Amino acid sequence: MKIFNSKAQKQLRKTLRNDMPKAEIVLWSQINNKQLKDCKFRRQCSIGKFVVDFYAPQYKLAIEIDGDSHFETDEVENYDQNRQKFIESLGIKILRFTNNDIYESLDHVLEVIEASIQNLPQPLAFPRRG
Repeated sequence: MKIFNSKAQKQLRKTLRNDMPKAEIVLWSQINNKQLKDCKFRRQCSIGKFVVDFYAPQYKLAIEIDGDSHFETDEVENYDQNRQKFIESLGIKILRFTNNDIYESLDHVLEVIEASIQNLPQPLAFPRRG
């Protein structure tokens, strides 16, 4: 089984990218194109049967933006906990922020992400071909 970006979830990932909530759009505008510590993030990356909002494969760092729906029921909370356990079992660190964190403290959110990148193991450098 393919762990990352399986073909079975391609349409779901595309739909999620085309219908990103405002908080995700705001954060994406700050982290795309290697704007933060020259780190490459992907949007709506699938990991197993789950899709994370943003993922930096070279650092094994996932970022989740939790909207109000993440706090509505115990069922959603249990789903999020099981999802997080699975993703972390692959050695992936998950940073979680709320929509309000993005809207009210974007600079702090970016500082937390940047500090996490600095504290994670550095990616392996591979020689370029050609």
